[in-house]
Amino acid sequence: MDWEFAVLDFIRETFSCKAMDVIMQAITFLGEAGWLWIALGLALAIIPKTRKIGITVLGALILSLIFCNITLKPIVARIRPYDVKEGIDIILKSKPSDYSFPSGHTSASFAAAVAIFACNKKWGSGALVLAAVIAFTRLYLYVHFPTDVLAGVALGTLCGVISYYVVKFFYQKFYGKRSENNALT
Repeated sequence: MDWEFAVLDFIRETFSCKAMDVIMQAITFLGEAGWLWIALGLALAIIPKTRKIGITVLGALILSLIFCNITLKPIVARIRPYDVKEGIDIILKSKPSDYSFPSGHTSASFAAAVAIFACNKKWGSGALVLAAVIAFTRLYLYVHFPTDVLAGVALGTLCGVISYYVVKFFYQKFYGKRSENNALT
């Protein structure tokens, strides 16, 4: 755990300032409860040309919720770094109340971003950058250990890939080639 605190301390010492505190809190808010990704998934699902992408995103988010927040967090029950190390000032207005491992913000962000990337590389590239920045905010804000974030990346990626193949299978099974022509892939 020493190396993880070394990473967190390095990030805090290197990047921390009032302006970055505000920016990091704003960016981390985008990942709060997955609201941005849920809204994006719903918007994409409503539009016929992007429906397949939206359904893939929503499926990935559901898988991330089940595996990360409902299953792994309570089983692992890892305490957050600011509760382990004394003297850490938390800059978030409200401290997270759940466990630390894996990072839910990161898992949901990567689940959605990988789902988008699997369907549309151009859109997915931007989504992956945003997911990575959201993941970084969790370290900057000292609310997750690096291994929490890495596990979130891995779990979210897995959820995005699984959702992509499940949705692809059902689209092919029920709509055949017609659906492939109507979806941005």
